[in-house]
Amino acid sequence: MSEASRIASVIALLASAAVQSLPAQALERPIPYPVIAPAEFQRAIENGTRTETGAPGPNYWQQWTDYTLRARLVPEEKRIEGSARIVYHNNAPDELPLVMLQLIQNVHAEGAARNEPAEVTGGVQIARLAVAGTELEKIERGGVTRPLSRMGPGYTIEGTNMPVILPSPLAPGDSIAIEVDWSFTVPRRGAPGGRMGWNDDNLFHIAYWYPQLAVYDDVVGWQIDQFLGNAEFYMGYGSYDLTVEAPQGWVIMATGELVNPEEVLQTPVLARYRRAHDSDEVVHVLSAEDIAAGRATLSSEGGVLSWRFHSDTVRDVVFSAMRESQWDAVRTPVGDRDGDGSIDYALINSFWRTTSPLWAEEWEYAKHSIAFLSRWTGFPYPWPHMTSVEGDGIEEGGMEYPMMTLMGGYNSPRSTARGLYSVTAHELAHMWVPMIVGTDERRYSWMDEGTTSFNTGYPVSDYYSEPAPLAGNSSYLRTALSGREGEVMRRSDYHYSESAYGTASYSKPAALLNTLRGLLGAETFDPAFQRYIATWAYKHPKPWDFFNFFTQAAGTNLDWFWRAWYYETWTLDQAVESVTSENGATTVTIEDRGWVPMPARVTITLENGETLMREVPVEHWLSGQTSAAITLATDSPAVKVEIDAEQNFPDIDRTNNTWER
Repeated sequence: MSEASRIASVIALLASAAVQSLPAQALERPIPYPVIAPAEFQRAIENGTRTETGAPGPNYWQQWTDYTLRARLVPEEKRIEGSARIVYHNNAPDELPLVMLQLIQNVHAEGAARNEPAEVTGGVQIARLAVAGTELEKIERGGVTRPLSRMGPGYTIEGTNMPVILPSPLAPGDSIAIEVDWSFTVPRRGAPGGRMGWNDDNLFHIAYWYPQLAVYDDVVGWQIDQFLGNAEFYMGYGSYDLTVEAPQGWVIMATGELVNPEEVLQTPVLARYRRAHDSDEVVHVLSAEDIAAGRATLSSEGGVLSWRFHSDTVRDVVFSAMRESQWDAVRTPVGDRDGDGSIDYALINSFWRTTSPLWAEEWEYAKHSIAFLSRWTGFPYPWPHMTSVEGDGIEEGGMEYPMMTLMGGYNSPRSTARGLYSVTAHELAHMWVPMIVGTDERRYSWMDEGTTSFNTGYPVSDYYSEPAPLAGNSSYLRTALSGREGEVMRRSDYHYSESAYGTASYSKPAALLNTLRGLLGAETFDPAFQRYIATWAYKHPKPWDFFNFFTQAAGTNLDWFWRAWYYETWTLDQAVESVTSENGATTVTIEDRGWVPMPARVTITLENGETLMREVPVEHWLSGQTSAAITLATDSPAVKVEIDAEQNFPDIDRTNNTWER
């Protein structure tokens, strides 16, 4: 709602109903104070890289990296041997004496700091590291505390970070080539390594497997928070050329376009794979019979095949190696990517085993999700394929990667097709956040998980022909009622409990986006949400960009909303306290028993059948009041009064929202 519309609605309200404070009520409610962005974000505004409107500033910049990666899979040893040539482009205005690489696999090293269990495999073993053609030695810091930049050139390993001190500083606008050889033992997939790993000698899902540049951004510089196992990732964008060497008989799918299918797939499989790109009906590229007969891949003299993939403007690459999974594929429409008026398509791949029968329809779930989310976000899915990989027979849930998702087999007694569809829609919604809108999951998991949980509800409701999601239906309310929630804006790795993390990261921020949609109206929120996705595509928004962007879209100050809902654990509890009729007037008394201020939208049904809509504006509560009286000049008494009949707001106690005569 614009400022003018909001003022007009308040004027109309005051003209038709007297909203009065009740003087007997003490003004004891807290008043949310303004949101003050941290100093580093305010400096970014001063530097012109961010703005007070929530859009990137005229001086916005971000780094770029070109990766050439080679991975050799040794299944019998559960081992990956890798090599990389990394060209890092310094688009920052700063001279960089060192660069920071991430070694996420070191969460599996002996003695690693972590906040959830992980199998100990030894972590990453660096065999060679060179910068600009010069090999660098590892620096053993011991107890030395002087700056790394004064100890090089060389590299050191600090948990999941690997600082590389350069032979000479990297100037703005310049680039540098880094070469690395490394290896690691692949952990077994499951709770102590659920985001990647191997299981049952059928699947190797390899993620977070190569030395990757940490993000250097305009707000915090190097973001080098350790990966502890829970809060996820913050990654920059780049291009990737990936080669995976694997024994023949293992089918590989990865982030990026498969550029040499004719060199790895047998002719009938290749023909079906190519046909699927133009098919609106599922194509069984690789059947269980093909697998049993060894008709999946070509053979080579040395028994090893090289699978090559290319991707551009992505934040990461992963790959799956499978030798028992059948392969379904179909295309799905994603909209007009390039503005030429034509419909573009992405290929949907589904890899699964017959031991997970619910997966027989996974191709359909992914096809619908990608097509719907392309419309819902207003941003067509940009990449050549979206691939779902079945990870095991029992586990539920999943994990997202660019163009890939790894999910459980959904074979437990409680598993349902709806459960698999819902998780599919969730993991695929992650392709928009954080894969396209590159949020910092390590610090602000709510920006990606909450937005994705919000986005998930709409394809689910569309697929099952159900009403759109409501803020009041969120599981957030259960945690809020228990008194065990933590602030949404708390750092992701520092929540009080697993349930507090889950509520603050998933259900509450999802509920709040539905709340904001109800507050502003879909006609304002929906186009603003789509503009937010497009504005921050392939960039790195911070929470205050998000706050500023939607404040700008609303046309009015929303600091009270951000402060009360995102920085506090206050709750909303509006109630119909009383309804009285006398002398040709009806008075409805509304109490605000919680601490979150929200407009009280009241539906009043009169005995004569007339329905009246009234609103106590949020400004009334922001003045410190806890009660309001709505007076109607009418001879027909009220028979029903209901607050927030549309359930747009997550009221903690709806039993007091309705009064009936």
